[in-house]
Amino acid sequence: MMKLIKKTKNNMSYPTKKLGDCLAQFDRGISWSRKDEDGAVAVLRIPNIEEGHINLNDIKHISVKNGNGELYKNDIVMVASNGNPDLVGRSALVTEKEKGMRFASFLIRLRLDNTKLLSQYAHLFLLTPTFKRELRRKIATTSGIYNLKKEHIEKIDIPLPPLQIQKQIVERLDKIVTAQKLNEDLIQKSDELFQSLLHKELNPAGKKCGIKKLGETFERITTPILPVKYPNQEFNFIGLENIESNTGQIISMKPTNGKLIKSTKTVFRKNDVLYGKLRPYLNKVWLADDDGICSTDIWVLRAKENIISPLLLSAILRQSHIVMKSSASMAGANLPRANKDVFDKITIPLPPLETQKQIVAKLSAVQDYKKQLLGQKSKLKELFNSVLSKSFK
Repeated sequence: MMKLIKKTKNNMSYPTKKLGDCLAQFDRGISWSRKDEDGAVAVLRIPNIEEGHINLNDIKHISVKNGNGELYKNDIVMVASNGNPDLVGRSALVTEKEKGMRFASFLIRLRLDNTKLLSQYAHLFLLTPTFKRELRRKIATTSGIYNLKKEHIEKIDIPLPPLQIQKQIVERLDKIVTAQKLNEDLIQKSDELFQSLLHKELNPAGKKCGIKKLGETFERITTPILPVKYPNQEFNFIGLENIESNTGQIISMKPTNGKLIKSTKTVFRKNDVLYGKLRPYLNKVWLADDDGICSTDIWVLRAKENIISPLLLSAILRQSHIVMKSSASMAGANLPRANKDVFDKITIPLPPLETQKQIVAKLSAVQDYKKQLLGQKSKLKELFNSVLSKSFK
């Protein structure tokens, strides 16, 4: 039986329907062994499923014999099992690019009856807090693994306006998504411009450049602090998960109460460079824009003012050849860390301070432009979430 839950401006009501009533197909993903890898069939895995879209980086390929479960355009792929409950239910819509790929175990595929429910509309509903809250109540855990079952999906209520209204909602949100993609492209181009400028300006050919060891350009700060001793103080706490790979940007950093931070951390100041020494190939480097504390898996590097600019130091440390040399010295099988002695001996070309100021001025201009783009990105995300919420109220 359908329930009336949503009223339009014209005082019309949208019925809700069980998602299971609109499902044409529900499938679980496939498994394979190492001997089946490096085949011709592309397979999507959990890391490829990002919120609302598919990331085609690090795609696995397997032999054709394990290639059942071919994906169609407008199928929905969803994370079904994970130790992190926030990942369970994460979904993405299959586009033309992913058509014909397969999907791995711990993922499920939903194929909908589009005469009742448009796949694009259903995909948007799966992004809403309403769906995520309902799903969280239903999923069960076994030995620390949260599992999404078919009946969990089938029993979800979804607002079901006429197909024409569904199409209008999809088109409205697609316009915002298009603007978001354009914004992302501009951010990527600004990153490319930054790296191109840096490479050009630090190319020693025909220029007055000295050669310095990295260890000569900074002081490694190891000031410890135990935040639980200051239970009522709020700290800008940075963990590796808060530093975005390759970009030097911060992700979701919020002031944290001291009583919630149990172990010893390292103190840093504004303009210190934070370098992720755990798995250095992840290239997590951040130029601090405020004082704070960080994980001990992060080196705090304070640029020597008479030798190098902090911005230039942070930019140099993100360069691919530095990442490669630092990663080559890793030690530790499960938790590989950069080797301090090897890292400090890596050599870099370094122009005089006066030239550095000119370089920093150019790099700062690009960074300022990128900050504007990141501000637009934040506003577009807020707009998308607002329209999404209003569309499914």
